[in-house]
Amino acid sequence: MGAEPRGNIIPPLGLYGVLPAPEPRHGVVVFARGSDGSRLSPRNAFVAAATCQGGPGTLLFDLLPPEEAEDWRKVFDIPQLAKRLMNATGWLTSPASVSGAVPIGYFGGSTGAAAMLAAAALRPDRVCAVDSPGGRPDLAGLEVPSHTRAPTLLIVGSLDEEVLALNRSAAAQMPAAAEIRVVQGTGHQFEEPGTLGAVVVLARDRVMDRVGRLP
Repeated sequence: MGAEPRGNIIPPLGLYGVLPAPEPRHGVVVFARGSDGSRLSPRNAFVAAATCQGGPGTLLFDLLPPEEAEDWRKVFDIPQLAKRLMNATGWLTSPASVSGAVPIGYFGGSTGAAAMLAAAALRPDRVCAVDSPGGRPDLAGLEVPSHTRAPTLLIVGSLDEEVLALNRSAAAQMPAAAEIRVVQGTGHQFEEPGTLGAVVVLARDRVMDRVGRLP
């Protein structure tokens, strides 16, 4: 038997997320992890802490439990992933939660980007920013980006040419402020020295402006 998964249990499906103390005062950024990592990953924990340093709270949330992460039908079921993200958003903003009625931002790559856009389109009253490094917003379909009102930042490595083209196409459909920032000299996972730090700096500016500084 493995160790018991750590974190908060998010209803109604019992998925896990990590919502560190202290209690968020201004907003929460949901770091939505699909097939590209885990809430317990040191890399993901570093990005969350560095991006939201001194600002909003964070929820590191796994859209997929381990047994589903190997099933590509589940990995690419964007409507289901978006529904799970909406459940987490509803839990965060409910009166019974630790955060209450606070602004919500989304951060995530890969298939998480498509799920974030779909959820943001359905919760314009709550979701005030979407940040996606190395994401696949095209997987949300043709209609979703055109209904996403939250200001969106798409961060792509200059060497990730196919994904960069897909992000540019999705951004062109968005009615809200959609911005693409290219990190030079890196590919899809931002693994080259110094490039992950560049992603953090870009994301931090957007998060602090849209989530962390709201009264």
